[in-house]
Amino acid sequence: MLFPQLYVPGQQNLYFNKIVFVNCVLHGIYSSLILFFIPYGAMYNSMRSDGKAIADYQSFALVAQTCLLIVVSAQIGLDTAYWTVVNQFFIWGSLSVYFAITFTMYSDGMYLMLTPSFPFVGTARNTLSQPNVWLAIFLSIILCVLPVVGYRFLKTQLKPTPSDKIKEAKKRPPPPSPKRRLRRTSTRRSGYAFSHQHGFGALIMSGRNMRPKSPFATTGTFSPNTTGISVA
Repeated sequence: MLFPQLYVPGQQNLYFNKIVFVNCVLHGIYSSLILFFIPYGAMYNSMRSDGKAIADYQSFALVAQTCLLIVVSAQIGLDTAYWTVVNQFFIWGSLSVYFAITFTMYSDGMYLMLTPSFPFVGTARNTLSQPNVWLAIFLSIILCVLPVVGYRFLKTQLKPTPSDKIKEAKKRPPPPSPKRRLRRTSTRRSGYAFSHQHGFGALIMSGRNMRPKSPFATTGTFSPNTTGISVA
């Protein structure tokens, strides 16, 4: 109700249309090429620190799927606006469970119990212990995530959505409200006039009782000055 412009992109199908679908397909193709060729180049004709080769199919598959999971987790972290305990649990829990299952599948115990099903013993610890493998994983993350971050930043600056405009407006401090001068009107009234009867109130308001009395008011004759003070 406060921001009705947020409904405009959904009404005009701005978040899902043919252009958005083509962009997602292109982004998927680009990410797939990165997740394939970066581990392939890191594993091609590479050897461990003890001189043994690690360029085999299983080691390449392990590095590729590790890059994929970490890149997807990083992408989910970028799309998460509010971090809660549930988000933390599932993102970090997924990575923890993945490495736990991976090292379990390539362990000596699983090989001894089910030899036909787990023949690639020691692949995880031999591959993930190499520095060039982790360098390839880090490079894959940068090449997959950095274009997304750059595209979103440029889109926010050059062509912001209604949601971006509202977020930017909320970050700014609100303008100071104009100060209004209060006009105070006096409500004081004469309590003396209303404390008497109607006749006396009219007499006081007319001012006749405030007039000075004439010396001829009572006797009609002039009274001599007996005070000894000369009158001009």
